[in-house]
Amino acid sequence: MTSLTTQQELVRFLEDRFACAQACTGCARACVLRVSRSGPDATGHEALVRSKALLCAEVCDATCRMLAEQNLQDESALRLQTKWCLLVCLESAQVFDARPGAATEAAACRDCARACTEFLATLN
Repeated sequence: MTSLTTQQELVRFLEDRFACAQACTGCARACVLRVSRSGPDATGHEALVRSKALLCAEVCDATCRMLAEQNLQDESALRLQTKWCLLVCLESAQVFDARPGAATEAAACRDCARACTEFLATLN
């Protein structure tokens, strides 16, 4: 029974890891599209949205790459990167909520944060 439980835990870990990586990719894509819709000379709230979208895209991309590495054995680094992604996504979603037309990006960020939360639960 122990080996079956261990196998089930491994399968869940891999599924959650893959789901998190997919959500990170989707969020990064949505954020990059948001950045592309605003100019580098944006001011005020639009500049904040652009800045958050850029940071979120970079963090999500880095997290996805880390999750995709099959030989990654450093659980603490993986946990830290995933928590960072979770926090950046939640902050970005709040900024996007205040911007008309950014509901898609806010939803992608929340989906990513949810996937990160689920993956972190498998690490505990």
